[in-house]
Amino acid sequence: MYGIDAEKTVNASRVHEDHVLAASVLLLAGTGLLTLYSSSYAFAERFFSDGLYFFSRQALLGAAGLLFFFIASRVRLERVRALVRPLLLGGIILCALTFVPGIGVTRNGASRWVHLGGWTYQPSEFIKLVLPLYLAHIFDKKQNEMESFTASVLPPVLVTALFFVLIYLQNNFSTAVFIAVNALVMFFLAGVKLRYFFAAVVMLLPLSSLLILTREHRLRRLISFLWPGWEPQGAGFQVRSSLLTIGSGGFWGKGIGQGTRKIASVPEVHSDFIFSSFAEESGFLGVLFFFILFGIFAVLGYRAAERSESVFTRLLVSGLVTTILSQALLNVAVAAGVLPATGIPLPFFSAGGSSLATTLLVSGLIVNVARRNQRRAGADARGEVRNAG
Repeated sequence: MYGIDAEKTVNASRVHEDHVLAASVLLLAGTGLLTLYSSSYAFAERFFSDGLYFFSRQALLGAAGLLFFFIASRVRLERVRALVRPLLLGGIILCALTFVPGIGVTRNGASRWVHLGGWTYQPSEFIKLVLPLYLAHIFDKKQNEMESFTASVLPPVLVTALFFVLIYLQNNFSTAVFIAVNALVMFFLAGVKLRYFFAAVVMLLPLSSLLILTREHRLRRLISFLWPGWEPQGAGFQVRSSLLTIGSGGFWGKGIGQGTRKIASVPEVHSDFIFSSFAEESGFLGVLFFFILFGIFAVLGYRAAERSESVFTRLLVSGLVTTILSQALLNVAVAAGVLPATGIPLPFFSAGGSSLATTLLVSGLIVNVARRNQRRAGADARGEVRNAG
């Protein structure tokens, strides 16, 4: 009897971190959908004669994303790992299709989308899942060969470089750099020698500088960041307007749907600068809530990675959590004028079904690992209680 009572106590006292993690994901998705509705309604009504234009598409793909989330949180990770090569090949093909006339979609000089089956999809979002999955797989497989550059480091370097080039050629420099930097984080976590990182920095800094200086819009963004007063109605207008919008929210915020600066003051307020609209309407308290949710997601996600039973799951979850978290921090930093303007969307919030559906799918895999850890820890605890009884 004592052993049974003790076992029940252990089960009752154990916090289901996978449930808390899943709740943080759902709250972020719900808050993001509400914010998109509020921030996009006036713009959509003006340009599309339908105030629900962005919201309805986001909600539909969000529903698909929730299905992906549920499946990813339950599927056996061994089955996912078995699909690494087909997914990798699929990612390469999707990126290449952006350059095919009739399939690739060009907007504002950027060929970042493909049109398939009546839907428009951004392949670079898919790479945010595929590349971490591949890197976790290959580094786990090559754990005993980490001293050999050609055996363990060169293959993932070449794959990362291939995706960098494909995404860069889509005129999507910021996403290409973002994916490469997050890949380097996984290289570090996998135990790649530091001398290789030093060599990479020596090579990449001049290359990145050259890529920035050879495109006028990138150079103008950099100059407006370094000298905020330069071109206040030009390159610096978007960030300046974002800062004023964030500050106008005050402590309490103006209330959902009551924001005024979002209507005409901030370009792309429903997309890359949606955080400024959220801050205007929810104020300091809303921003605090935003960071608490992402903080819970990050802490429990990294804890799931730390407690993983294999190198593969540890690297995979670390890479996926880092991708979502760094993307959120980068977007907020741009909206707050801390970093130069980029085209990185805010996860769960920005308009774009590609981003939302992929983010929910990725989150499902993270919850999957947390759930597996929870079950394993519960089984171990019950075994200890039975032995003690």
